[in-house]
Order: sequence, then structure tokens, then C-alpha cells
Amino acid sequence: MAKYKVTVHTHNIATATTMNNVFIKLVGENGESKRTWLTSLKGGFYQGTASREFDVECPSSLGTLVLIELDKQTLPFFPQDAWFPSKVVVTTPEGDKCQFPIYRWIMDKEVHLFREGTAKRLCDETNHLARYSREKEMKTRTEQYCWDTYKEGFPGSMKSDNPLDLPCEVQFSFTKATQFLFTAATGITELKLKGYSDSKKNWKNIDELSKAHWKEDEFFGYQYLNGSNPMLIRRCSELPAKFPVTEDMVKPSLRGSSSLQRELQSGNIFLLDYKNLDGIKANVINRKKQYMVAPLVLLYRTPDDKLMPIAIQLKQEPGEDNPIFLPTDSEYDWLLAKIFVRSADFQEHQLNVHLLRTHLLAEVFAVALLRNMPMVHPLYKLLIPHTRYTLQINLLARAFLIADEGVFTKFAASGGEGMIEILRRSVASLTYSSLCMPEDITARGLESVPNNYYRDDGLKLWNIIHRFVEGVIGFYYKSDSEVREDQELQNWIKDIFDHGFLAQECTGIPQSFSTVPEVVKFVTVVIFTSSGQHSAVNSGQVGVA
Repeated sequence: MAKYKVTVHTHNIATATTMNNVFIKLVGENGESKRTWLTSLKGGFYQGTASREFDVECPSSLGTLVLIELDKQTLPFFPQDAWFPSKVVVTTPEGDKCQFPIYRWIMDKEVHLFREGTAKRLCDETNHLARYSREKEMKTRTEQYCWDTYKEGFPGSMKSDNPLDLPCEVQFSFTKATQFLFTAATGITELKLKGYSDSKKNWKNIDELSKAHWKEDEFFGYQYLNGSNPMLIRRCSELPAKFPVTEDMVKPSLRGSSSLQRELQSGNIFLLDYKNLDGIKANVINRKKQYMVAPLVLLYRTPDDKLMPIAIQLKQEPGEDNPIFLPTDSEYDWLLAKIFVRSADFQEHQLNVHLLRTHLLAEVFAVALLRNMPMVHPLYKLLIPHTRYTLQINLLARAFLIADEGVFTKFAASGGEGMIEILRRSVASLTYSSLCMPEDITARGLESVPNNYYRDDGLKLWNIIHRFVEGVIGFYYKSDSEVREDQELQNWIKDIFDHGFLAQECTGIPQSFSTVPEVVKFVTVVIFTSSGQHSAVNSGQVGVA
């Protein structure tokens, strides 16, 4: 008689406990056990705990364990509850410990199959039951996770109208939902109590808006390196024709006897171009037409390594009605020009840099992963932690931020039609290279700009992630041919190309993988976009809220 010892771990999240009867069957290469009731005098499987060991006896060894079958049935007078086991550990008669990761809600009476935790590609599967469970899992997943189109020209998104319609595994936990709703409610309540949400009053004076340093040119320039939108600034070696700044205009702003041409050649001039906002229809708020500008800004790196604005043009095309503002203008003319630039930066940052390039792309990566990779695939194990809460947070953003009655639509100058057009333009200009941080920094000429902490810290994180991904991918893919032959991997990238980047070859996004380095690079982009990049363009908003 072969005796297997089973320990069930219940995840430490609210409401994860079950009081239902739990049954298990072990399936190995040489046979399967009987369906066994995991009964205990303790009464249930409680959150954050491991059960005592249960014995499962078989006439002979089952050989290498392939999977387990779990189901739970209600007790008399007890309702069907939701249970969230994290893993099952099985100790074999030979003394080996086999881990079966679960990390999903079990809410019904159905039998659920879970694979042993060793990562396997499709080509590694030699057991017919393993292949069957893999196929069954992917059939269920493709039915659960479907592509949808929120607006024409937008990346694909998860098809769901309500957070409660999402599969339980990707919904907020109870504590996350509570924290999210509390934060949102208190933020909106604070706006209303302070009268900001529907205020129609004029500010009495500038001091009412006072925040330390906000008027200073030095801080204005610094934000484009280390603020919430460090993605627009680029080195300028030649002025664009649409921005006719002259030597005489900026001479007072240049140190010593230098000239604009000399500083351009020396790499000390930088450009901000908000062309993405050109011609965008402004929103109407409280029956008042808002203002939308598409500025051009020239920044100068001083000998003491400060980044100072030296010229601002608020519209793209030069003309008599479109003056170039200078630091030598009156205090409030110059200040107002900078305020308009910061307003434009808010629109560009929130819609292109933050929403599209982190949130919406992370959703594309997540949906494609869930539709094409089984839990046992090494890439699934590598990437699934970085998709947590992505689908629900984006669904809520579409419902409460950018919807017709959303917060952005009600309160932002670009809300409504303008917002949709900005996002479409941003999608059309999206490139693979711009998502690869080292390539993006080089393309914008920012390799040697001092005091650029976004670049310095970001490249460190990028390199750490790249080395880690290289080690994991290199362990499972020993040759380029193994990459080409992994159909699940190829299906994943094709799904991303088709639905995330709308099958546009000009984006540079791969349609397939041919080499190991190609996979390493793309997976690095996925993790960096979902983690470091999102933190950089999201968390910095706290200081300006």
C-alpha cells in the first residue's frame, strides 16, 4: 500500500475560508487514487493556514504525479461558499514533495484540475493527461477572457461591462476593493467640500494657489526630467521651422557670450513639442469653453547644470497671433505661458504617457497571456504577478474616468471628443522602440544630461529586470529553434500584435519570435512597463495632487 500525505494551504486574504467538504484525487503517470474526502475535526480550511496532513492511500505507487483534481461539496444547511486555496503539497511514499499551485477561487461543485508546479512548455509534455488538462484549461480561458474594442483605434481590452463579471481570479480582493473605494470616495468628497469640483469663482490672487517653487523656472525645467512626465523632453540640435526663435530673443537667457547656435551644437538645448494636442477640440465645463494649446518649449542647460525654459510658443504654427513668450517678458505674461504649458502637459501625460503606455498596454499583455498561456507554462509563471488587478482597474477607468460621464470628461480641458482623438493619435504614434527604455533615452539624446534620476534609476531597474528575464528564458529555451517551435509563445505575441498594436507593422512590435534575445527583450518590456514605468509616471502625481 502506497501512502501519500496531503497538506492544503488556504490563502491569507479575506473571505478565503471554506466550511464545505473538500475532496481530492491524485493523478500520476502510473494511475490515480480514489476521490478522497479531506475531513478534519477542525471543521474547515481557514484563511492563512495550512491544514493538518491528510493520508491518501493507493494500492501501489502512482509514479510521477501529473495533476490533482479538487472539488468541494456543501454540508447540510451550509451554503456553497467561495474558497481560495493557494497550494496543495503532496509528499510521496518515496519522500518527494510535490507542489500544486492553485491561487484561484473555487466557488462551485465542479471538479477542477491543477498541474504539478514544475514549469513545462508544450513540447515538454509527454503524458496524455497532462496535454488534456492543458487543452481543457486553455479552452476555458479563451471563453472567459475575450477581446473587446472600447473605441475604434484603441488597443484591445477585456470584454466585460462590470467588475463582477470578471473571472474571480482577476477581481480586486476584498481589502483591495475596500481601500480603492475609500480612496476614491474621500478624494471626490474632498473636492466637493472644498468647492473645487463645481466652482465657478475666479481666484482672487496668485497667492491662493501658492505652492513652494511652482513659479520658479528652475523647477519648471526640472519636472521634465524627474516629474510625472519625463517622456517628452528631447535634445534639440536644430530648431524646427515652426518655432522661429531668434538669437536676440534668447541672448539674455544664455550665460556669458554664448549664442543659441553654439548651444544647439553643444547639445545644451532641449525641446518640448506638444504636437499631439494640435487642433484638439476643447471641452465645455460649466457651460464655459475651455482652452487647449499645443505648445513648443525651448529649454537651456546652464553651465551649472540647471534646465531653464528660455522660449515658449503656445500654438504649433507661428504667426502674429501666436507670440513667443520669453523670461524677459512681464512676470505674469511669462508665468501664464508656463501655466498653459503645464496644462498641456497634464493632457499629454494622463492620456498618452500614463493611460495608454502603461495601463492599456498592461491590459493587452495580460489578456493575451491569459488567453494563450496555461498556468504551467514558464512565461505564465514569470508574468502573471505583474498583471495583478490590471483588468479591473482598467475597467473602472473606462467606466468612471474616461466614460461620457467620467471624471476626466467632466473636469479636464481635453475631456470628451478631444480625449478620444488624443488617444487615437497616441496609439498611431506608438512604437516598440519607445517602450524599450535604453533605446528611448538614446533616441531622445538624454544619455548624458545631469540630474536625470528617471533615466539613472530607470536604467538600473531595466538592466536588473533584463538580467533576471535573460536567466529565466535562457533556462527554458536553449536554442532559437525552441523559441520558433513553441506555438503557445508564438500565439501570445501574435495576439498582442493584432489586438494591442492593431496589426500595424510600422510600430515595430514583433509578430513572431525567432530568437531567444527577441523573447528576452519583449518580456523585459512587459515587466518594465507594468512595474517601473508605471510607478514613474503614476506615483509622481501625489506631489501635485
